[in-house]
Amino acid sequence: MLEPKNECSDTPGCDCHAGKEMLPMAPAGTGETAEVACRGGALGKRADPMERPGYVLRSFVEAFVRTPAGPVPRVRTTLDRSDRMGVLAARLGFGRNDYRVAPGLYCVGNPTPDSPVLVTANYKLTFDALRRALANTSAWILVADTRGINVWCAAGDALFSSEEVSRRAASSRLADVVNHRRLVLPQLAATGVSAKAVKKGCGFSVVWGPVRVEDIEPFLSAGMNTEPAMRRVTFSLKERLVLVPVEITLLWKGLLIGLAAIFLISGIGSHIFSLSMAWSRGGMAAAAGLAGIVAGTVLTPALLPWIPSRPFAVKGLILGALAWAILALLFQGKAGGLEMTALLLFTIAVSSYLAVNFTGSTPFTSPSGVEKEMRIAIPFQAAATLLAIVAWVGAGFIG
Repeated sequence: MLEPKNECSDTPGCDCHAGKEMLPMAPAGTGETAEVACRGGALGKRADPMERPGYVLRSFVEAFVRTPAGPVPRVRTTLDRSDRMGVLAARLGFGRNDYRVAPGLYCVGNPTPDSPVLVTANYKLTFDALRRALANTSAWILVADTRGINVWCAAGDALFSSEEVSRRAASSRLADVVNHRRLVLPQLAATGVSAKAVKKGCGFSVVWGPVRVEDIEPFLSAGMNTEPAMRRVTFSLKERLVLVPVEITLLWKGLLIGLAAIFLISGIGSHIFSLSMAWSRGGMAAAAGLAGIVAGTVLTPALLPWIPSRPFAVKGLILGALAWAILALLFQGKAGGLEMTALLLFTIAVSSYLAVNFTGSTPFTSPSGVEKEMRIAIPFQAAATLLAIVAWVGAGFIG
């Protein structure tokens, strides 16, 4: 795949449109427009004969395979340093919304016209996971344009759809590349893709692959037959904890603003404003906020199956209350009753709110259930936060 070396203003009247052509040597069927393809600078020294003015070959492409539909990029099945750094950044939430590959046709190994065609999303974490899982396989990879969103979420948002799969197969001239008429789709795309509609749209039938990418090679080796375990959606401890870093990273801006506000209101009292009160009381309030963050973003996913109740908001509330109980022991004799009540309300509000974020990552919930829970939980969380602020400021005047 080729990517731009730099970007222009991306408007129809910009100078760099002059003499530019369609994005060259991107995967077959990218459907890139001239406006998108214009993002490039002057041609420098070519690192590869397949490069074109303004574009540089991505490191995961090792060669091109000639097909009746044109050259198709063959990608590596191992990750290099830039791939691993990209994975780390995406897991931490940096550049995650733009971490994608160009849609179109790719391949691994030495595929023939009889090799299987695997369909996936153009979120690069998903693409990387699939190519790594095909280390011992020769296959074609058809990448759908899901706007850089993973398979499950894109299917739920109508981006990984029957229309997109059919359109991508047609624009890639897949029928000219392979002899068969089968597409292997990830099972988690089933919410957005109709096998009947795909067959009607592009002439390819759909075979549903396994849930987990590590089962792809056993699935193909077994003649595209699955074991019951391959169809079962899991949410193991490892799968839950991998979500924690990005949740914490996304909090940092709000956390800085929140800490500043906490120390500010903690200094308000009978003396109008006291720096010593801001420091001493602010430290306790900040500890309560951090306890709520740990309870909501770390303990909730870690202990999810064992926390009573189904609503995630209640799970977070329970763990927030436990976190507050530990703080109550630490602050014994340092805070009055009204202050401890304020800290309780604040801790459970933060923990409950953050716990609800995991509803979109778990197979335990449904869209309608999530909407219902949020309609109930958010007003409670907002009210608890407001009462906590009132009680905390009020305690400053009583003391």
